[in-house]
Amino acid sequence: MSRTYFGTDGIRGTVGQPPITPDFVLRLAHAVGRVLRRTEDRPTVLIGKDTRISGYMLESALESGFNSAGVDVVLLGPLPTPGVAYLTRAQRASLGVVISASHNPFQDNGIKFFSAQGTKLPDQWEIDVEAALQQLPQWADSATLGKARRLDDAAGRYIEFCKSTFAQDLTLKGMKIAVDAAHGAAYHIAPKVFHELGAEVFCMGCSPDGLNINDHVGAMHPEALVNSVRANQADFGIALDGDADRLQVVDADGRLFNGDELLYVMVMDRMAQGQRVPGAVGTLMTNMAVELALKARDVEFVRAKVGDRYVLEELEQRGWLLGGEGSGHLLCLDKHTTGDGLISALQVLNACVRSGKSLAQLLDGVRLFPQTLINVRLAPGQDWKKNAKLSSECERLQAQLDGTGRLLIRASGTEPVLRVMVEASDAQVAREGAERLAQAARAG
Repeated sequence: MSRTYFGTDGIRGTVGQPPITPDFVLRLAHAVGRVLRRTEDRPTVLIGKDTRISGYMLESALESGFNSAGVDVVLLGPLPTPGVAYLTRAQRASLGVVISASHNPFQDNGIKFFSAQGTKLPDQWEIDVEAALQQLPQWADSATLGKARRLDDAAGRYIEFCKSTFAQDLTLKGMKIAVDAAHGAAYHIAPKVFHELGAEVFCMGCSPDGLNINDHVGAMHPEALVNSVRANQADFGIALDGDADRLQVVDADGRLFNGDELLYVMVMDRMAQGQRVPGAVGTLMTNMAVELALKARDVEFVRAKVGDRYVLEELEQRGWLLGGEGSGHLLCLDKHTTGDGLISALQVLNACVRSGKSLAQLLDGVRLFPQTLINVRLAPGQDWKKNAKLSSECERLQAQLDGTGRLLIRASGTEPVLRVMVEASDAQVAREGAERLAQAARAG
C-alpha cells in the first residue's frame, strides 16, 4: 500500500497548506493515538519542537488530537530531534513526536515520530496510521481523555546525555569553539554542552525569533561559521541545522569538512582505540575517495540509498555502528539510536583531542574527488530510464573513467528533476562528463 502523507522522514510541507494545517494535524494525532491504543491501554507520547513560530499552533493541535484519543502527552518544548528520541527511550514513553522541518525555511514545518526505543518507525506503522486517518474519529469520553503536562528539565537531561558520550578521561579545556545552532532547536543546548566540557564558546545562530531558523546560518550556510571561526581565532567551528541532527565542522584555518570526511575520522578513531570496525555505511552520494581510503584500511564500505533512514536500515541489518551522509547526517549506534549533530561533533572532537592532531592531519592522504551535480528538469511523463542516448552516453563515460571515478543518475524524490552526478579524480573530467550526460538526458 502506498502512502499519501508520509515521506522519507515523516510528514512535511508549507504551513497553512495541506497537510500542515491544524485540522489535519489534530486528525493525525487522533489516528496515531488510536493505533497506539491497539496494543497499550494508556499510552504516553512526548512532543518536542524546533523554534518555528508555527510550532505553537501544531503543538496545540497534536496535544488535542492525542488527548481526544485517550493518550497522555508530555510537552518538552524546543528540543533537538535526537533529544526527543533519547527522552522517549529514557522516559519509557510509547512514542516520540517532533515538530520540525529540519533544514527547511521557517515557512515549512513537519511531524515525525520515534518508537519507544528511540528509533524510526517501520513503513507498516505509517501505513496503519494512514488507514486510521480514513476512519471516522472515536472520541474518548470525559473519563478516559488523555492528560497533558510539561517536562521542565528536558533540555538539561539531554545536555547530560550528550556530555556522557564524550570520553570521561578527556576535556575540551583550552579549546575555543564557535557554535552555530541555526537559530534552531539546539540554540539553548549546544553552547552549554561544549562549555560544560571545558571549551570557551562563541555563539551565533542562537537567538531564535520564530522566523529566522536556518536563515543564512547553520549547517546549510556554513560560510557564516567560517567567518566566525576566523574572527574569534577559534580552534573549531560546529554548525547544526534547525533540528540539530545534521553537522558541519570547520577547522582553525577555515576549512570546511563534510559528513563523508567526518565519518572517516570517526572510523579511524575507533580503530586507534583498538576497537574492531568491520564496516561503515554511506550513501550513493558518498565521495569515492572516502570509500577507497576505508577499504585500504580493510574496512568494508557499503552504499545505501540517499537518506539517513536507509543508512540506519543497512547498519542494523549488518550489525555495524558507524554510517552517514555527506550532508552531515552521521550515525554512531553505540552512542545513540538516531543521527545526532551534537553527539557526532563530540566524537570528532574526541578524535582530535585524543590524538593531538588537527582534522586536516587526521585526514592526511584523503583527498575528496571532485563531483559535478546537475539537475535536469523532466517533462511530465518523461521516462528517463528509456532514454537510449543517455544509456549510451553512460556506457561511454563509464569506460572513460575506468575505475578512476563513477557516475550516478537518480530521480529526485521531492521534485520533477533528474539528478546527474559525475565524480572523478580530475575535476575537468567530472564537469565535462556531467554536462554530456545532462545534455543526453534533455535530448530524451
